[in-house]
Amino acid sequence: MSAVDAVSAVSAVSTASAVSPADRRSLEDALRASENRFRAAFVDAGIGMALIDRSDRIIEANPALAEMLGRTVPELMRLHIHAVMDIEESSRQVYRELVRGERDRIRLEKRLKHRQGHAVWTNITISLIRDSNGEPLYTLAMVEDVSEARRLGDRLHYQAMHDPLTQLPNRSLFFERLAGAFAEADQRIGLCYLDLDGFQAVNDTLGHHIGDELLVAVARRLEQRFTARGHLVARMGGDEFAVLVPRSAGAEELTALAAEVVEVVGAPYDLSGQRVAATASVGVVERPVPGTTPTELVRDADATLCWAKTDGRSRWALYDPERIAYQTTRQVLATTIRPALERGEFLLEYQPLVDLSGGRLCGVEALVRWRHPDFGRLAPDRFIQIAEETGAIVPLGHWVLETACAQARSWLDRFPEAQLFVSVNLAARQFSDSDMVADVAEILGSTKLPARLLQLELTESAVLGPVGRPVEALHALSAMGVRIAIDDFGTGYSNLSYLSRLPVHVLKLDGSFVEGFREPRENRVNGESGENGQNRPHGANGSVARGAADEKIVAALVRLSHVLGLTVTAEGVESATQADRLRATGCDTAQGWHFGRAVPATEIDHLLGARRRAATR
Repeated sequence: MSAVDAVSAVSAVSTASAVSPADRRSLEDALRASENRFRAAFVDAGIGMALIDRSDRIIEANPALAEMLGRTVPELMRLHIHAVMDIEESSRQVYRELVRGERDRIRLEKRLKHRQGHAVWTNITISLIRDSNGEPLYTLAMVEDVSEARRLGDRLHYQAMHDPLTQLPNRSLFFERLAGAFAEADQRIGLCYLDLDGFQAVNDTLGHHIGDELLVAVARRLEQRFTARGHLVARMGGDEFAVLVPRSAGAEELTALAAEVVEVVGAPYDLSGQRVAATASVGVVERPVPGTTPTELVRDADATLCWAKTDGRSRWALYDPERIAYQTTRQVLATTIRPALERGEFLLEYQPLVDLSGGRLCGVEALVRWRHPDFGRLAPDRFIQIAEETGAIVPLGHWVLETACAQARSWLDRFPEAQLFVSVNLAARQFSDSDMVADVAEILGSTKLPARLLQLELTESAVLGPVGRPVEALHALSAMGVRIAIDDFGTGYSNLSYLSRLPVHVLKLDGSFVEGFREPRENRVNGESGENGQNRPHGANGSVARGAADEKIVAALVRLSHVLGLTVTAEGVESATQADRLRATGCDTAQGWHFGRAVPATEIDHLLGARRRAATR
């Protein structure tokens, strides 16, 4: 007979008056035996047990339950169950259904009250005991203490949600709290995302143990300063931390907080007897919750942190939607530049190069444009640097060189008297990532363009900088008959000694030198720039003095270049005055909007045709 059957038999005896005395004694003996077995099981059970009447009072409890609650068995007798547990309304409703006989068994996870005040977490199974007529009589509660398992689960959850080194909330808990903050749709939210400047150098020079101590020290400073204000301080990984402001008062609050972060982190640290300096860069984002998502908030804060580092470190930067749009555009261009080349989205335009002594069109500079399907027509300054960074400059540069040489050959065939050369810009990466000499030889061979009609332009930094020193390649190209020009001369290293050691044929003076070649009246207004110039206001007195100095510098450079056997090209010529003054210095050729903007090849055809017609008159 089971324990429940034994308890049920209590009521069965009262209905047994119709049986014989012998049968009655036999039934009573069986009942006593069953009752003894039940009581032994009840008393000696390893889990807590209690019989509860229909008024929710304990009528029987075993020692295991009494010990679990820090009480004695007699103390539990007739105690209302509310004295040892709080029952929520939902649980109360389910329990009442059990008492009314609508259920036979329920299982609950409940927190019981220990006599000393602490909580005892339990799993409780409550079974309904009915009388012989099936009516509810008692409930039997079996109580299992799961407090240790609960504490273990809490510890594991804490470890899963906190950084083991600093004990700060980790990335998982940060995003959990961030999602909770976004649940309040009418709020504003702010985030300061930071990392330590040069942290890797601390690990490399002082050791990882000092690096760990520094992270702990930074965490303590941030936690002590900002947690008490209701902000969440979390370690996001590595040397990155975040300060979340769930209910922001506006951008001013966040920028002030970011300034505090820079100040707090920047104070020196004493770690293991060593004085360690550290600084932080901070990205700040503050906005209303509607219209954004947690992912976007963190993404924009991380991007803004990168701006702070780019702008000089140990500072904060506030999110700028225009700047992020620019970066997004750069990313789009970086990923689409190679497919765009395959789809034929690039084109070349040609800017005239004019002989200053006679005004003759002697050459053109090939300038690449991108007809982007989404962003429209893009000038080189929008994508050339991206192409260099991604390596796409190699196939793009090869296409430019091949297309320009084929066009120059076409002009030579149709206008042989012009002997028009084409000038093509090269990047340092084209020398390091490809065989430039072989590429040029192949293209000249396939297009049948004489090498003397090809000019290759490199900047000073490309020739002398750390990215690459293509000296051998330049000598080989020069030996083929190709002209070598140094572009934007005067803006790079400006080391004149290399001019006598490298096979350079042309110096192209940066447009900034030409700006001073203006009449005072011209210098008092904003001038529209040439292809390589800039729009700048010019003050009269300062510009006159600067113009005189620039004119002397250019004259000296022209004389030096001529002594070395070089020709000089001036960029950014925008007026007849500039052209006349440059001509007076002995400058050989020039380009700029005064002589013509970059135009399609057909426009150069018209110029060459017009010159031919003028020569035959």
